[in-house]
Amino acid sequence: MHAWRVFRPGPPGTRKFELRNEPVPDVGDRELLLRVLACGVCRTDLHVVEGDLPVHRAGVVPGHEVVGEVAALGPHVTGFAVGDRVGAAWLRATCGECAYCRRGAENLCPNSRYTGWDADGGYARFTTVPAAYAHPLPGGYSITELAPLLCAGIIGYRALRRSDLPRRGRLGVYGFGASAHLAAQVALAEGATVHVLTRSAQARQLALDLGAASARDATGPPPEPLDAAILFAPVGDLVPPALAALDRGGTLAIAGIHLTDIPPLNYQDHLFQERTLRSVTANTRRDAREFLDFAGEHHLRIVTTAYSLDQADQALADLAADRVTGAAVLVP
Repeated sequence: MHAWRVFRPGPPGTRKFELRNEPVPDVGDRELLLRVLACGVCRTDLHVVEGDLPVHRAGVVPGHEVVGEVAALGPHVTGFAVGDRVGAAWLRATCGECAYCRRGAENLCPNSRYTGWDADGGYARFTTVPAAYAHPLPGGYSITELAPLLCAGIIGYRALRRSDLPRRGRLGVYGFGASAHLAAQVALAEGATVHVLTRSAQARQLALDLGAASARDATGPPPEPLDAAILFAPVGDLVPPALAALDRGGTLAIAGIHLTDIPPLNYQDHLFQERTLRSVTANTRRDAREFLDFAGEHHLRIVTTAYSLDQADQALADLAADRVTGAAVLVP
C-alpha cells in the first residue's frame, strides 16, 4: 500500500515527508483494519509534519479524520463486521483506570494515545483502529463530507460546549476553517447569534452563507459584546482582542492543540468582570458520540476540497497558506 511518513518534521524545504510503498499493517487482537476511503487534513497534522508538536512516533503516518471500511477484524473484536463503514478519530486509547478516566475526563488521561501522532493514521491506503475507539457514522453524507466530522466537528463541538454559550447567546468565532464552520452551524441550529472574525474574505463569505449575523476581519471588534467566543486560529495575538470582546461573565475557549505565544494581558481590559479563559484538550468518546448523533439529526453543510493521496503535501501547504475553504480531504 501507499502511505505518507514524517521522517523529519520541519517547514517546507527542510522536512522529510515521503510517500512510501509498504505492506498493509497487521491487525491487532482488539483492532479493526480499515481500508481508508477518505481522510481529512487537519491543522494538527500540519503541526506534526512541521514539528510544532514533539515527535511521539518516529516516521509516523499522519491523519486522524479517517473514514474507512472494515477490511479485517482482530480475533477479540465483537460488534463489527467486514464491510462496515466506521470512523477513526484523534483519540485512540486511554488507560481507563486513572482518576481522569474514572471521572469521565478521559481526554485528560496522562496515558492517552492519538491517531497520527502515537500510532499510524489515515494518510495511507489502510490503517488500524482499536475497536473500542471506532465510531459509527451518520447517514446522509458523502465520504468526503464525513471525514471532517471526525476531528474538526468533534473538537469544534467540545470547544462550543467549553465556551459555556448560553441559550440563544451571542458567539464570536475567530478563524473560520474546517472546525469553525461546523461548530458555527451547531450554534446556529441551537438558536445562537454567530459573529465570525477571520482574515480570509472567502471564509467571511462562507460564514455569511451559512447564517452568521456578521463576518469581519479578525483585527477588528465584533458588532456587539459576546457571551462566548471560540478561538480556532492558532494565533496567540488574537487572545487579548477576543477577551476584550466578551461581555461581563463571558468565556473564551481556545480550541487548538498548538497556539503561538499570547501577549501580556491587561487585567482590567481582558479578565475583569469575571471573564473566563479556557483551553480545550482533545475530546472524549462521549463528545464524539454526541456530535455524530447531532450531525445525523441536523444535516450540516460541509464544505470540502478533495485531494488525491499523492497530493497530501500540497494539501498541507494549502492549509498553511489559508488557501483551503472549509476542509481539505484526501481520497485514496
